[in-house]
Formats: sequence, C-alpha cells, structure tokens
Amino acid sequence: MTQRTRQGAVAFAAVLLTAATGCAGGARTSHGPPAGQDPASPASPSAVGGAPSARTGFTLVASGDVLPHESVIRRAAMDANGQGYDFRPMLSGVKSVVAGADLAICHMETVYGPEGGPYTGYPAFKSPPEVAPALEETGYDSCSTASNHTLDDGPAGLRRTLDVLDKAGVRHAGSARTAEEAARPTLLRAGPATVAQLAYTYGTNGFPLPEGQPWAVNLIDEKKIIADARAAREAGADVVVVSVHWGTEWQTAPDERQLTLGRALTASRTGGRPDIDLILGTHAHVPQAYEKVNGTWIVYGMGDQIAGDMVNYEGAFDPRGNQGTLGRFTFTPPAVPGARWEVTKAEFLPQWFDTGRGRVINLNAAIRKGEPLTAVRDAIRDVVLGRGAAKDGLAMGE
Repeated sequence: MTQRTRQGAVAFAAVLLTAATGCAGGARTSHGPPAGQDPASPASPSAVGGAPSARTGFTLVASGDVLPHESVIRRAAMDANGQGYDFRPMLSGVKSVVAGADLAICHMETVYGPEGGPYTGYPAFKSPPEVAPALEETGYDSCSTASNHTLDDGPAGLRRTLDVLDKAGVRHAGSARTAEEAARPTLLRAGPATVAQLAYTYGTNGFPLPEGQPWAVNLIDEKKIIADARAAREAGADVVVVSVHWGTEWQTAPDERQLTLGRALTASRTGGRPDIDLILGTHAHVPQAYEKVNGTWIVYGMGDQIAGDMVNYEGAFDPRGNQGTLGRFTFTPPAVPGARWEVTKAEFLPQWFDTGRGRVINLNAAIRKGEPLTAVRDAIRDVVLGRGAAKDGLAMGE
C-alpha cells in the first residue's frame, strides 16, 4: 500500500509524506454460524427460516480495503464524542446497500490493537477494535483478513483481530489462529445457499510467517487455491468466492499476474463445473476493471472503502486512492441439482471516501441529491468497464 497524508482539522489540508512501498497514509444478523460450526444443509428449511422456492437466489455485495490511517482514527474519535471510537457514521452512506444484500463481504486490511490502544497508521497498522462492530452494524457478514498487513503486530495482532471479529459476529477468511481453523473453509448462509469465502494475499510486507505456523496467513498459490475451492465444494458450498489481495498499487489496469492467475482460477473445473464462482480483488487502492473470464466474474480491484488522503509514488496527492466500488452480484440456483449457480445480474456501485467529512459516499445517491460528484463517478465507471464488461451485462447500480 502507498503512504498517505494525515488529515488535519481543515478539510483537504494535508501534510505530504514521502512515498514508500507498502501501505501508508439498520443492523442485521449475520447469516453465518459461529466460527467452527458448519451451517445446516442448504436443503434444510430450518437453515433459512422456511422452505425456499426452487428458483430463489441471493444477492452478494462486496467492497474494498478498510484501511484506517491516523486521520481516519482521529475522525472516529471525534464521531464518538470522546467515548472511544465510532466508525459507524463513516459507513452509514453505504449501509442501505450493504444491509440490503443477502450476503455482504468486506476486506479488513489491518489488524486491531489492544483495547485502549495505542493505535497506529502507516507503516505498521493497529486499528481500534471498534471497527469490527461498525462493520457488523453496517451489514457485513464476513471479511477477508489476508493482506500485506496481516502480520503488522505479529501473531498476537492476528489472533486479537480474529477474536474481535468473532465477538462482533463478523466471520472471516484468510488468516487463522490454529491449523484446524486454517483447514476449515468459511461457510456462510445466503438465502437458500451455502457460500464459501476463501482469501489469500501476495505477501506480508517481509514479515515471516510465525514460526511453526505456516497456516497463519494464506499466501497466493494457484494449486492451493484450487485445492481449497474443491474442498469447500465438498464441504457443502454451493458457491465459492475467492478474495485475493493482489495487483500493482496505483495501476488501474490489472497486471500480468492478475490476468494470468485469474485465467487459471476461472478455467479450473471439476466434473465440468467451475471450481470458483467469483473472484474479488483488493490491494491496488485504485479502482480496477471488472471482467468475465471463462464465464466467471473477476473484480480485479475494488479500491479503498476507508482510507486517509493518498499520496502516490511521485509524492503527489492522488484522489483515485479514495475511489472504489461496491460489487453486487445476483446468483440464481441451477435448474438441475449439482450444476452451477449462475450470476444472472452483475452490478457495480461507485463509491468515494470523503476525507474532509470522513464519510463513505455512495456516489449515485449523492449525485441525485445535487452533489457535484459526476466527474468522480464517471472516472470510476470508465475504469470498471475498461475491459469490456458492459457487453457481458455489467451495469452501474444504484
């Protein structure tokens, strides 16, 4: 991730920091069972509160990096009026979209610090644990936790983060406290379906995996991802979603590794059925394209959902670092048991983190209210559609 400036009391006032490689700078009940507990069979009416229609599908919403820089932490302290930290107002602008989905997935890029702090931003992040209940209240069911910052506070930070997410009722994938946890796919409920979330990262900023714990953080490995996807299917997953922390920072075009891995993962099949049904990318911190590859949707990069003001590798403020998208995919069950659940509607919703106000903005909603943000919205749209996704049915949602 790239370094960001620290937001001052005056909107848009910032101190430029030296660019560096690495990061800088209505409530809903969770659909998933507690960690370690397998969900009921999708065919069981009790698992979903009633016998589902044979053609009942579900909607899945996903968003990009949650990356609380020091300016973001200060904003949360202000929103809490001196009573700790409150991240709920930051996310309120997208709550209706997130909570309206049957399943919502975020990317929790940083680890949480101990209760009471200290909390830090770049280069080694330790975020207030109050982020987790804010994610839950916004409507997120699960978060990927595999990133280049997963080991910023060592094994203790990793364990603490997963403990806090568990307490908040938010499931997680990509890092683990035990070998048993690492081997168990994260299975989530979405309407009548069981959805597996798997998550992987390109690396951990040079921090080695904890001694004797090679399973602590999932690293990108094509063969492992495919094997894990097949194991998740065997464990009962109707739909397999892979969250991948990959790509080149500040580059809106997917890099060669993204393209190559994306092609390989979407081409993998068992018995004629794709092993992976959706790929969700994070890390680049700018919006990247959506593309349908081998019949499967890939979001190369969703951009940042929450982050401080961005300074790029040239040392200049770059507003793209606060732009992103929410992906929304409608899955429909197969007519024939055992066949693939198909994405019958694919949408992206442009969003922007207003660092002056410390709020995530649903751009289309804001534009309808008269805010002059059309140019920002259109810039995101052009990137998202840059690899021809419109011809495969991708549309801009509300």
